Amino acid sequence: MKNNYLVRRAQCAVVAATLAGCGGKQHVEEPAPTAPLPTAGIAAQQVGITPLTLVVAEDSLHWQALLGERRSALTKSDSVIGTLLRTRAPEVTWLLPDELRRAARRAPGIAPDPDQMGTAILLRGGGGREEMVPDPLRNELRTLAALVGAGGGRFVLVPAGLVFRRTGGPADGRSGGAAARTRAEGRTGDVGAQHAAPLPRAVATAELTVVMVDVRTGRVGFRTVARGEGDDPWTALTRAVKSLTPGLP
Repeated sequence: MKNNYLVRRAQCAVVAATLAGCGGKQHVEEPAPTAPLPTAGIAAQQVGITPLTLVVAEDSLHWQALLGERRSALTKSDSVIGTLLRTRAPEVTWLLPDELRRAARRAPGIAPDPDQMGTAILLRGGGGREEMVPDPLRNELRTLAALVGAGGGRFVLVPAGLVFRRTGGPADGRSGGAAARTRAEGRTGDVGAQHAAPLPRAVATAELTVVMVDVRTGRVGFRTVARGEGDDPWTALTRAVKSLTPGLP
C-alpha cells in the first residue's frame, strides 16, 4: 500500500488573510483548517496510538488546578483521544497507549518505553516537502509497531503535543457563566441578579497536533492541528478530537 491516499502536510498550508479595509495594514495568518483523519486508507488495519508527552497551557488561563499533576493530565488526555477515536472511527483497529506499554514490557531491552520516545519532537514539521521522522524515534516506532497487537502494523498515530491557548473571552453559547452575566446585566435595577451572576470562565482553544507515520519508510504521511474550544481543558480537547472525524455529532 502506498502513502498517496494520505492527506499530505495539512498543517503546511497556511491561509493569509488581509485585514478589512486596508491597504497599509499587516497581513494576519489564519490557522489552517483541521484535516480529517484519512481513515479510508487505513481501514481494517491496526494503528498504534503513542502516549501524549506534552501538555501545556497559557498561564493566563490559570488552569493548573483543572489540569492537575502532569502525569494525570497526560493520562486523561490519552483516555479522551483513544476513547473518541475508537468510538468515532471504528473502521480502524486502534491500539491504545496502554497496549503499547504492555508490548514494551514484554520485550525489555528491545522495545523502547513509549512514554520516553521524545515524540514531542514532531510537534512542528520539518518544513520540507517530504517530512521524515528522525532517528532514533523512527526506529523506536518501527520496533513498537512490530510488537504491539498482532504485530507488523505499518502506521502509527502520534499525538505530538497538546497546547491550550486563551481565546480572549467566553465562547458564545458555550459558557453558562457568560450567559448568566448577560441576563443579569439586562435587568437594570435588579442589583441582586447582578451580584448573583457568576463571572465568565476563561475560554481556550485546544490545539492537538496529530501526525501519522509510516514506520516502514519513516515518512510522515499526514499532519494536522485539531482545534476545539471550551471553558475547561477536557471540553476543549474533546471538541478538538471530534474535529478529526467531521460529519458526526
